[in-house]
Amino acid sequence: MDKKQFIQAIQALKALPKRKFKQKYDFIMNLRHLDLKKPEEQVELWVKLPFDKGRPTKIGALVGPELAEQAKANCDLVILHDNFSQYTDKRKMRKLAREYDYFIAQANIMADIAKTFGRIFGPRGKMPNPKAGCVVPPNANLKPLADGLRKTIKVSAKIQPSVKVMVGNEDTPDDQVAENCLTVYTNVVHKLPQEAFNVRSVLLKLTMSKPVKIEEEAKK
Repeated sequence: MDKKQFIQAIQALKALPKRKFKQKYDFIMNLRHLDLKKPEEQVELWVKLPFDKGRPTKIGALVGPELAEQAKANCDLVILHDNFSQYTDKRKMRKLAREYDYFIAQANIMADIAKTFGRIFGPRGKMPNPKAGCVVPPNANLKPLADGLRKTIKVSAKIQPSVKVMVGNEDTPDDQVAENCLTVYTNVVHKLPQEAFNVRSVLLKLTMSKPVKIEEEAKK
């Protein structure tokens, strides 16, 4: 699969009637021949996109005093360890989980983070994840981490054999949407046990459009 195929799909979508709001591009990969009950066949990875995904990434920080100033300079929300006791309202924490894409955690207070936020953040996939680099020591440099996370998307297929991620919006140049799609595709295929054989179909759609099939990858 190459960028040219994605460009063709983008152009087909742009030819559709315009909506009264800015639509986003959703990239979809439907998978096959996977037993998602087996952890080794599940998909969970963090992909750094070459270009903006079409909306801002919001980052929260759950830190102690050692990282407070850095967190204020690089993150959109800072919750200090001393203030964890204020977070007992489940509705308030559900709102945080909805509004923020990633949470950075200071490693030496991780037990208290899990105790305070785990019950709400965990099922929603918003607990700070070491695989994404989000659990850091008290002397960490947060700027490169935050800069990287703003270009990073989580790609997951753990229950249903399908992944769906935002790769741009109608203002994003076609070439950049295509590069983002290709980056996600390549990373997911390399993660799959049988690579392209495990891909049933690859689709691209706008918020309100029907999907455009890019290529059938299944070998019959």
